[in-house]
Amino acid sequence: MARMALGSRKDWILLAVVAALCVGLWHWPTGFEERLPADALQVKATVTAVDNAHVRQYGLVREGEQRVTAVPVSGPFAGRPVVADNILVGKLEMDKLFAPGDSALLVLSLRGDAIVSAVAQDHWRLSLQGLLLGIFALALIAYAGLVGVKAVVSFVFTALLLWKVLVPATLAGVDPMLCVLGVIATLMAAIVFLVGGVNRRSLAAYLGSLGGVGVTCLLSLATAPGFALPGSVKPFAEMLLYTGYAHLDLGRMFLATICLGASGAIMDVAMDVAASQSEVAAHHPEIGRMGLCLSGLRVGRVVVGTMATTLLLAYCGGSLALLMVVMAQGVPLINVATMPHVAAEIANTLVGSFGLVTAAPLTAAAGALLLAEGGKG
Repeated sequence: MARMALGSRKDWILLAVVAALCVGLWHWPTGFEERLPADALQVKATVTAVDNAHVRQYGLVREGEQRVTAVPVSGPFAGRPVVADNILVGKLEMDKLFAPGDSALLVLSLRGDAIVSAVAQDHWRLSLQGLLLGIFALALIAYAGLVGVKAVVSFVFTALLLWKVLVPATLAGVDPMLCVLGVIATLMAAIVFLVGGVNRRSLAAYLGSLGGVGVTCLLSLATAPGFALPGSVKPFAEMLLYTGYAHLDLGRMFLATICLGASGAIMDVAMDVAASQSEVAAHHPEIGRMGLCLSGLRVGRVVVGTMATTLLLAYCGGSLALLMVVMAQGVPLINVATMPHVAAEIANTLVGSFGLVTAAPLTAAAGALLLAEGGKG
C-alpha cells in the first residue's frame, strides 16, 4: 500500500522525463520569435491619467484614439511616466478603454535607450491568471497528492506542446490533421500514463483513447463534404490568410480542431472505463475476461451518456450570443441549424460524440484483455 501511495519507480522516471520535456519545451524556439521587433519592450504599467478628447462615440461603438499616461512598474523605465496610444477600431470584442488605476501592458518602441513610441496593448491580466493557476495547482496537489503533482505537470506539458509544437508546425505548412494526430497521441500517452501510472490499466485507457480519436478523425473527413463548411468558419481563421499564410488549408484545420476538441473528453471516458475495470478485476479476480468486458461496457454507457451532453454544453456555451441573436430576430430553427457557425458546432458535437461512443467499448475490450488477471501491473 505504501508503494501504491508513493508510486512505482517507473512512475517517478516518467514524471522526471515529462518534467524535463516541459523545461526543454519552455526554452524551445518556435521559429517565429524573429517576427517581433528587436527594439520592442513589453512592460507592466499602472495607468495614472487618460485623455479621451479624440475618442468618438457612435452608439455602442467607439472609434478614435485614447491617450494613456502610465508608469512602468518594472524594467529599465520603471517609475518614469510614459504616454501611450490606445487605438480604437470600432469593434467591441477588440477595443478597450483604460481608466486611472488600471494595470496595462505597454509595448515600448526603443531607439537606443530612448522611447520612440508606446502602445497600450491591453489590460494586464497575467497577475490574476498566475494567481488562479497557482491556487488551482495547490488545491489539486492538496487533494490528490502525487497524482495532483502529475496532473499539474501534464497540464503544463499539454500547454507547452500545443504552443511550441502544434501551432508553429501548422503555420509552417505541416498537414493539420497529421500534426494534430501526432500531438494528441503524444499528449494522451503523457497524461494517461502520468496520472494513471505506468501499468496495464493506463495502457487500456490509452488504446481506447487512440481508437476513439481515430474514429473521430475518420468521421470528420467522411462528413466534411456533406457539411460543406468553409474553413474560415472559426474565429480569426480568415485573418491568417491576410497575414502571409494564404497557403494554409483552413478546411483541414477545421477538421483537425474537431479531433483536438474531442480528444480530452474521449480520454476521460477511456480512463473512467479502464479505472472501473481495474477495481473490479482487483477485487474479483475470478470474473474473467467476458465478465470484465461487460462490466466495462456498463460503466461506459453511463459515462458516454453524460459526456456527450458535456460536449454539447461546451460548444453551445461558446455560441450562446449567436443563438440569442438569431432567436431575437425570429429566425426559424431550420435556418439556424444550417448557418455555418451553428453547423460547425453541431459537427463538433456529433462527430466528437461518435469518438466517445467508440472509445468506451474499445477500452472495455482492451481492459478485459489486459486486466483479467486481477488488475496487476
